[in-house]
Amino acid sequence: MAETLIALGKEVIIAGRTESSLKKAAGEIGAKAYYVLDVSDISKISGFVKEVTSKHPELDCVINNAGVQRPFQILGPDYDFDLDKADQEINTNIRGPMHLSVLLVPHFNSKPNGGVIMNVSSVLGYNPFSLVNPVYNGTKAWVHFFTMNLRSQLRNAGSKIKVVEIVPPTVSTALHRERKDPLDNTKEHGSASALSVEEFMAEIKVGWEKDHDTCPAGLGHELVGKWYAAFNESYTKAGG
Repeated sequence: MAETLIALGKEVIIAGRTESSLKKAAGEIGAKAYYVLDVSDISKISGFVKEVTSKHPELDCVINNAGVQRPFQILGPDYDFDLDKADQEINTNIRGPMHLSVLLVPHFNSKPNGGVIMNVSSVLGYNPFSLVNPVYNGTKAWVHFFTMNLRSQLRNAGSKIKVVEIVPPTVSTALHRERKDPLDNTKEHGSASALSVEEFMAEIKVGWEKDHDTCPAGLGHELVGKWYAAFNESYTKAGG
């Protein structure tokens, strides 16, 4: 995503857990700056927000893209489960994005045109068909609903902040690195509907250009369409 935004002429700051990887990536793609941040360490987020907004007051967008997916099969023969790792997965996928989003609202709200909060959910937040990933599925359902409610709350309060949900399908990234076959999210390993990163970003870019609130790709188009067809009317009546 950072690379795509830079290609569109945006100045981009990247953040992540490993400084060596950040430094390398920032140099390769031309990022303006990088910060070491593990979003699962909630105690560090407030300080990060204060530092980055102080050093970069022009900041007008955050993309909550950090995510962890770990198999969690309680009685099945193929996988074990680890409650400590599940807690860390919840911190990364839920608490981190929540804290970053909420703590950046005052900064974005101070801008004449508001800012943009983008949260990355998943098709698995709409249909939890990956049965071995119940924790991940639940966290992405949370991201979906939190993003909807955050958008509605800010809009109803008169804020100009735009809240966007990005809905990936299976994409050939390192997300499956803790599975038995870490490459089972690629076409070469049997995932016929998997998108390459380039294919995924091409679809998301279209959603950005059309100023959509929800930007799906691949299978996400079908699932998002079905969800809103079923529930959007009642949600709108509730004030959403």
